[in-house]
Amino acid sequence: MAHRGVTDRGAALQAQLPGLAVALAAVGVALFVHLAIPAVPQLTVCVVLGVVAAQVPRTRRALDGLLRPGIATAAKRCMRLGVVLLGLQLVVGDLLRLGWLTILAVIGVTVVAFAGTYLIGRIARLPGREPLLFAAGFAICGASAVGAMAAVTRSDPREQSRPVALVTLCGTLAIVVLPLLGTAFGMTPTEFGRWTGASVHDVGQVVATAQQAGGAALAVAIVVKLLRVLLLAPLVAVTGLVLRLRGGAEGRRAPIVPLFVAGFILAVALRSLLPLPLGVLSAAQVLQTILLGMALFGLGAGIRFAELASTGVRTAVAGLAAWGLIGVVAYAVVAR
Repeated sequence: MAHRGVTDRGAALQAQLPGLAVALAAVGVALFVHLAIPAVPQLTVCVVLGVVAAQVPRTRRALDGLLRPGIATAAKRCMRLGVVLLGLQLVVGDLLRLGWLTILAVIGVTVVAFAGTYLIGRIARLPGREPLLFAAGFAICGASAVGAMAAVTRSDPREQSRPVALVTLCGTLAIVVLPLLGTAFGMTPTEFGRWTGASVHDVGQVVATAQQAGGAALAVAIVVKLLRVLLLAPLVAVTGLVLRLRGGAEGRRAPIVPLFVAGFILAVALRSLLPLPLGVLSAAQVLQTILLGMALFGLGAGIRFAELASTGVRTAVAGLAAWGLIGVVAYAVVAR
């Protein structure tokens, strides 16, 4: 019996290898694109590659057939491991140096953004638990937050694909639009950095946006953004608790704090309390990028434009409305 179990696990792993290999190759291609065009974040390219592959008939058949087990593993398990490693970027002491007024302002913006974006998703009639995924992605840290929230909503990769597509689209637009607006508004580098960190979704997109205003803007933007990332754990925990209290079969199954979110908290604690070697941190960051890139390729590969056609305009308007809401609130509360 034990031998049979080992054999079954070996067969399952073997079935996943082709899809995992393709996802890993996509990360490599995305790296080359990023090196050629530094303004384009590597993780954004991973999503785009997945989306493009899913629309081509020949590659779509492979994604739905031979590659499917590995792509599903990449979208779920690689995402969770990447979120854990994301915690090693956070040092609580750096966040505290922002000052309590800024910290409270960023928390306030995040809460308003989550509630407002969730409401927009409901108004747009996004199906199932997509409004929660939509709100988490826009309010916290893009696709990583979508993956974390999916653990408590029990959402499969297909249900995550639309929120991931929206946060990727709007975050990419921010790279171009926010610097233009910052110049038009006459913002100082510090103000622009706070605005970018408080309003742009993915960490890579924050870097690509803020660096256009110089090193001072980039330094502030990263710290503000990582404060938003730190809010991922309590947001997921509160959502899990609410689902549990609301009862029903789904509510009883929902974990209050998924195991990998607990791992994220542990990683934050380790980075904040222990003098981890620079080599370890650098290696962890490279691995984090690889894992999240594989996950984002997998999620992008779940997007089918033909299936989105019926809600395409409504979904796009919801995404742009959420992006506008967060940008305005962040500008009003944090940037000034």
